[in-house]
Amino acid sequence: MSADALLDALDPEQRAVATALTGPVCVLAGAGTGKTRAITHRIAYGVRTGVYRPASVLAVTFTARAAGEMRVRLRDLGAAGVQARTFHAAALRQLGHFWPRVVGGAPPRLLEQKAPIVAEAGRRVGVSVDRVSVRDLSSEIEWAKVSLVTAEDYQRAAEAVRRPTPAGQEPQAVARMLTAYEDVKAERGVIDFEDVLLLLAAMLAQRGEVADEVRAQYRHLVVDEYQDVSPLQQHLLDQWLGGRHDVCVVGDPSQTIYSFAGASPHHLMTFTRKHPRATVVRLVRDYRSTPQVVGLANRVLTATRRPGDPAPLHLVAQQPDGPPVRFTAYDDDEAEAAGVAARASRLIASGVPASEIAVLYRTNVQAEAFEQALAAAGVGYQVRGGERFFSRRDVRDALVLLRGGARAADPGVPLGETARDVLTSAGWAPAPPAARGAARERWDAMQALVGLADDLAAARPGATLVDLVAELDERAAAQHAPTVDGVTLASLHAAKGLEWDAVFLVGLSEGLMPISLAQTDAAVAEERRLLYVGVTRARRHLELSYAAARTPGSRAGRRRSRFLDGLWAGEGGRGGRAAAADVRAWVAGAGRPGAAGRPGGAGAAGTSGAGGATTGGDRAVLDRLRAWRAGVAAERGVPAFRVLPDVALEALAAAMPTGPAELQRVHGLGQTRLREYGPDLLRVVAGDDVPAGRRPAPRS
Repeated sequence: MSADALLDALDPEQRAVATALTGPVCVLAGAGTGKTRAITHRIAYGVRTGVYRPASVLAVTFTARAAGEMRVRLRDLGAAGVQARTFHAAALRQLGHFWPRVVGGAPPRLLEQKAPIVAEAGRRVGVSVDRVSVRDLSSEIEWAKVSLVTAEDYQRAAEAVRRPTPAGQEPQAVARMLTAYEDVKAERGVIDFEDVLLLLAAMLAQRGEVADEVRAQYRHLVVDEYQDVSPLQQHLLDQWLGGRHDVCVVGDPSQTIYSFAGASPHHLMTFTRKHPRATVVRLVRDYRSTPQVVGLANRVLTATRRPGDPAPLHLVAQQPDGPPVRFTAYDDDEAEAAGVAARASRLIASGVPASEIAVLYRTNVQAEAFEQALAAAGVGYQVRGGERFFSRRDVRDALVLLRGGARAADPGVPLGETARDVLTSAGWAPAPPAARGAARERWDAMQALVGLADDLAAARPGATLVDLVAELDERAAAQHAPTVDGVTLASLHAAKGLEWDAVFLVGLSEGLMPISLAQTDAAVAEERRLLYVGVTRARRHLELSYAAARTPGSRAGRRRSRFLDGLWAGEGGRGGRAAAADVRAWVAGAGRPGAAGRPGGAGAAGTSGAGGATTGGDRAVLDRLRAWRAGVAAERGVPAFRVLPDVALEALAAAMPTGPAELQRVHGLGQTRLREYGPDLLRVVAGDDVPAGRRPAPRS
């Protein structure tokens, strides 16, 4: 790809980023505006025009997954050799290189878990620690270190930001813990992840020859997600720069959601003060989401903006119109989970892949209800933040098989076919197992590997199993897992940097959004930004909901989140509470798991089983069913077969069901269609007058 072709692929603002190759550059990039595209094209353009040597560029970001994605993009753009790493990975590499020369011997062992050291430190200073308090104190130690707060300054610093002390401890006790923690580490000869940055920054500040070597190597720096930089990371960045200004930072203050961990948008907001001649580019064209989603995102940020607050970036949607944002109030948590599962089933039946649907919540404890509801609905799911994909034993075993297969694979056989042959012995089959559980989870993982093989073969014709293994090794190092076919369950924090076709934002009640722990104006403002991040994860379908009560029959004492005041739509009509009863009843009846045509199985795909009659049905009933289907298809703007396939209509006309139990036994429907169309289908079969195109009453 020529240098000019690189620029042709960009919009005017992205092109301004790509051509600003020298001097300080600040890119204020809203959600979905193509910031990664802009900065990777900038690096590739610099390499292609000869301004940069690939090895002279260091791009740092905050997650291994984002760094891995950046490396892949740069490689595809012809800029292989550029260092794209997390802050910690870059620092660890440099520290390991210089330690033998500066200190002597091998670097200290890296501590993977703080818990044992924190527990020992607590015992030494007389602080009672259990499993929960160890976790909280570990997080507090990390905050202090990334905020460059010493034990002597801890109490003053915590009070200055009105930071509650962890585990019910007095500030003086936490300060003693900080000192004891460092003592225990020193005795055991280990360092933690924060020490990696601290030690490298000190080495660069104190050893001029080391600093000169690093600065001669890395002439051009790029920092992604700059709104999340901590004082410690900024301190290291300053050492890397050594007073130079050849740095490009990219961020969005409206997506600052990690202040509790030491992140601060201060450095992004004051960048032009530190670098007065900086080029500033604003990316506001949102290529991800529909105008409906973008409109709500803009309003979430501006609804309570106070005088003097900096104006957030106002996104401008570039996608065509989509469906309206849905708002639903449920009776209770159980009804909310069942309603969301039913809506997810309908989306899957309409053609949205399960892997393109996410349920996002504020706290991880909310996940269980949605896991149960999705399982009851026969919908596959994956919980983000659980066991890492490449750490799973079945995935590790599959990688061993693929490595062995790579040595004997016939290069003339297509990659996808070879991968399927090898992975059959690891649990893959052409169709998923009928039941959920460990067997289905294993199949989902193997199917993700098969899908990656297909993607690699399409992107690189002639790719072999050796290439697939290399790709998997690179992804494992970056923890960049392939896509698993299931609805994603994730916290709002874990969803940062990701996107889906359909997003459900759930549990949007006071106490959860904003969370009850948010007691200061700054903390509440961060909660609002967290909701904004959640909204902007959706490409096309977005649904927001909350439950008025925790359990069925209990007092409806919850109130909708204050962040939705003035934004909530649909009040006064038939709302989600009436729909929740319908959903619960239907799940208990015709939609029970185990029905023919379970989502993801043959029935959901529209194929017929042994009972799928194609002749002998009541012709008048078949005609009525076709007329009804045509009306629904016209209203929704989808092909008729997407509503129900011919084989299902013929089976209905042959079976003439009179109730949910009989309807459940008709082949070719599937659970999601039973939920969505069941009552209408029974009326059409019975000869009742159902207007063509009448959509089923909303159930969620």
